[in-house]
Amino acid sequence: MKFSIKRITFYTIAFAVTAAGFSSCKKFLDVVPNELVTDKQIWGNINNANAALAHLYSQLPNTIGADGNTLNETTAATDECFHHWGAGYWPLKYNTGAWNSADNPFGEWELQYRNIRKANLFLENIDKVPIPTDQVSYYAVKVPHYKAEARFMRALFHFQLFKMYGAVPVITNSLQITDKGSVTVPRNSVDEVVAFIVNECEAIAPELLPKHPDADLGRANRGAALALAARTLLYAASPLFNGNAMYANVKNLDGKQLFNQSYDKEKWKKAADAAQRVMDLDYIISRGIANDPINSYGQIFYTRNWTEIIMPRMVPNTKNLDLELFPFGGPWGGWGKYSPFQELIDAYETKTGYPIDHASSGYVKEGFWSGWFWAGAGATEWVWLDNISNMYKDRDPRFYATITYQGSKFNATRTNNTPIRLAWWGGNNGASQAWPKSSGTFTVSGYNVRKWCDPKVDPTNWWTSPDAQRNDPLFRVTEFYLAYAEAMNEYNEGPTPEAYAAVNAVRARVDMPGLPIIPEDITREGFRKRVQNEKRVEFAFEGHRFWDVRRWLIAKQVDNGVMHGMNARPTTAELQGTGLDVNSEAAGLAVFYKEAPVQTRVFLDRHYLMPIPQREMDVNDNMVQNYGW
Repeated sequence: MKFSIKRITFYTIAFAVTAAGFSSCKKFLDVVPNELVTDKQIWGNINNANAALAHLYSQLPNTIGADGNTLNETTAATDECFHHWGAGYWPLKYNTGAWNSADNPFGEWELQYRNIRKANLFLENIDKVPIPTDQVSYYAVKVPHYKAEARFMRALFHFQLFKMYGAVPVITNSLQITDKGSVTVPRNSVDEVVAFIVNECEAIAPELLPKHPDADLGRANRGAALALAARTLLYAASPLFNGNAMYANVKNLDGKQLFNQSYDKEKWKKAADAAQRVMDLDYIISRGIANDPINSYGQIFYTRNWTEIIMPRMVPNTKNLDLELFPFGGPWGGWGKYSPFQELIDAYETKTGYPIDHASSGYVKEGFWSGWFWAGAGATEWVWLDNISNMYKDRDPRFYATITYQGSKFNATRTNNTPIRLAWWGGNNGASQAWPKSSGTFTVSGYNVRKWCDPKVDPTNWWTSPDAQRNDPLFRVTEFYLAYAEAMNEYNEGPTPEAYAAVNAVRARVDMPGLPIIPEDITREGFRKRVQNEKRVEFAFEGHRFWDVRRWLIAKQVDNGVMHGMNARPTTAELQGTGLDVNSEAAGLAVFYKEAPVQTRVFLDRHYLMPIPQREMDVNDNMVQNYGW
């Protein structure tokens, strides 16, 4: 299999190893494949071999960017939010359906096969690396751990391909450019890919440490291996991969079926059992601030949490993410890059535990409320809120930790108790506060993202205010409570006491009432919707939604059609119709509280899986394409 040979077969050295030794070879390295020059330097020195493993860690998937500076942009290709930093941004292609096998910005075929090759090279060479005599006993313990970590990374890179493309080639050796097999490798079936990932994880779990000492935090541990196995099995049991007739004709040239065509209920049992193994580990759902459900949840995303997060991608201390997410201008100093959709806002239940469209929820859409509100935000503070829409009153605490809305306040002490204003005010033209401009890069939905924002950060005082010190969670334990609940419901064709207990453990952290609440909660279909919604609000803006709606086969319903926000950019006619000064704040508020279209999305059946890259199809005679592409 070629995988675009020049890009995939050369072992690019992207880590810092003996920089001085490499500098003299710079011109030579520019024209000769790196591995032909540097093999001896890498595998002839244990420190350089360590750096090769460290480089694999730099390739971990991320939620908030390699430098902790931006959200994973798949979030803006879902019904979570709109990204409004110019017409050329990547999510726009997915939102309009304007992507294909030659232009797939979120596809990582070449990247992940490069990573797989690097892991294979490490595994093939680490036992040959000479060890100094005085370090033999030390590395006798370390090298088996290193090999288990590299196998974990290789399994994870295969999972990344699996969730994107489904059936993909499983590669367990470092293919050479001269290997004829490197251009003719066919796809493995979905079941074979899943078996490889899960078997690898189960084999290496005993070799990995339960938890690493402080000096090695962020390395793959036993929990990470079990978590990857559990996530993989949940995907494999899900409708996208479990008897999906859409892919009946996707076969290798020899007729091999790549997507199983028989629904197998036992896959849900395997997923439940795997999730249970993760739940049984020494990780807890953090309740870090007494009597404060909002910030017990919120602080997970602006602190270095080691109790709930099983394995993070380590990111440096930074203000960059806060700057992107804070409201524009004023005392916040942010850019407001993302505008959450009303569809996400409406997913948050009221504190009664009822969905907002239920008669017993207490939800009121009209009218306003003023009163004291526990803001906390990492500090002990009640804030007075004026003229807050009743839509935002008494909602799931995760709403307040995740969403900035009209009139809310954030770290009222630092911002002089200033309310955040997201409704139109033409006279101000967005020059301060967070009012939207008629054009530009500020909120278009009447909402900002609050999740991930550290209340200690002050972008208006960049040099002296502290940086955020957060983890980027690759796995956190609540995912597996919800996975267990989902899998038990499907396997038993209805919720069990154990399934209720698992989802209620997640809800309890934020003081949400336990299920069942409504009659539908005792049915398989009703509980399924509850768990899917719980996953949606618990993991908003964490990069899960893009993949979840695909594996559930609901993306054509939720990511297709018009997405809405509040009326933050009214027409002149609407403003004139108020009888108020069209440039006044009052005019903007008078027309703000109604749903308005933000963007029309396109999702087709073929979008459930990504297309094999066209350049791969061109060079590999044994490669077959996914459905619809």
